[in-house]
Amino acid sequence: MIQTIDLRGRRLNHAELLDIVPRATTDVSVATDAASALIADVRARGGLALLEQAERFDGVRPDHVRVQTSAIADAVSRLEPAVRDALEEAIARVRRASEAQVPAPSVTTLGHGAEVSQRWSPIARVGLYVPGGKAVYPSSVVMNVVPAQVAGVASIALASPPQKDFGGAIHPTILGAAGLLGVDEVYAMGGAGAIGALAYGVPDLDLAPVQLVTGPGNVFVAAAKRLVRGQVGIDSEAGPTEILVIADAAADPLLVAVDLISQAEHDELAAAVLVTDSALFADRVRSELERVVPSARHSDRVRAALTGAQSAVVLVDDLSAAAAFSNVYGPEHLEIQTGDPSAILDLIHNAGAIFLGENSPVSLGDYLAGSNHVLPTGGTSRFASGLGAYTFLRPQQVIRYNRAALGDVRNRIVDLAAAEDLPAHGAAVTARFAER
Repeated sequence: MIQTIDLRGRRLNHAELLDIVPRATTDVSVATDAASALIADVRARGGLALLEQAERFDGVRPDHVRVQTSAIADAVSRLEPAVRDALEEAIARVRRASEAQVPAPSVTTLGHGAEVSQRWSPIARVGLYVPGGKAVYPSSVVMNVVPAQVAGVASIALASPPQKDFGGAIHPTILGAAGLLGVDEVYAMGGAGAIGALAYGVPDLDLAPVQLVTGPGNVFVAAAKRLVRGQVGIDSEAGPTEILVIADAAADPLLVAVDLISQAEHDELAAAVLVTDSALFADRVRSELERVVPSARHSDRVRAALTGAQSAVVLVDDLSAAAAFSNVYGPEHLEIQTGDPSAILDLIHNAGAIFLGENSPVSLGDYLAGSNHVLPTGGTSRFASGLGAYTFLRPQQVIRYNRAALGDVRNRIVDLAAAEDLPAHGAAVTARFAER
């Protein structure tokens, strides 16, 4: 069902490991031309273009692109009590964890009358995208909205594709989640056109441009985010989900198997990778996969993901080698199910989120851990982080020197300005000390 990559007895450098790591064959650039045309259409024809794109791609024409506030309130009132309770608990937990991500202002004193202050300023307006597709993601509403609110973002616009099964309305659970969070600017629009609408605005819908777009989506959404970057900021070009599990013989093979399946059910391109130093344990996990997958609700999708080039069982000599492989892979979700998970943690440098021990599955992070589930994919955790309150904050330095403090560095500024052949820089300082 799942391929094996045997690295035992091989000493590979970083570049060689990078060539070996299993990846889905997705190329955002193949969607660039189509995404560009859809964005241009929205910029030219506004709301009409969005309605026509909904008919073309979602199979339905919404009555209104901008969702009426009464519909949002109605969706909140119609939430199933158990779902509402779970959402409210998720909101509370993510809010508490996000609050810890807001840095405190600080002042560095470099001399008498010389100080540099560090402050964090929230982005004024953001656009949050919640995908449709193969599943419903009210949890993504929570993960995008809560950190933005914690950061102090004053204006939030949320977009999600219209649903054919609901007469062109946004899925009611997504709408209800938005309402619980007090978001009242919601648009029934999806795909590349929605990203373009958020980035450039749509005057006939009174949709003002945003400064940052966050949230996952399909390859066309990723391509659109790449295209609008520079007009607005983006969080990432999120790709298919991925899980990497480091496990040894002490782990429970069933628990590892169900965790691999839990992410494989997202998408046929989802990646599920087990890295272990025990060939016997690997065989036991394969047996559990063969037993459990046929009974999964989305068994065809799961099997496609597990048999794809992006999924594998990787055999290594020891857990240090497992950590080295994981660091090169840079997983979105990393689970460590070993006899002593904390000992492995010290060796891990690259991961979107890390789940320690058998009672910390990725599913916990998807919903109620308090952590954020919008995480870097495709190996980008090697240089990027997941979504958080800090995503919506900009560090700003405030410089305050008095005359004496400026005088202390006057000559050095003049000397450096002369070295760079920028004499006016030096003159801007000396002018403050000239007699007038």
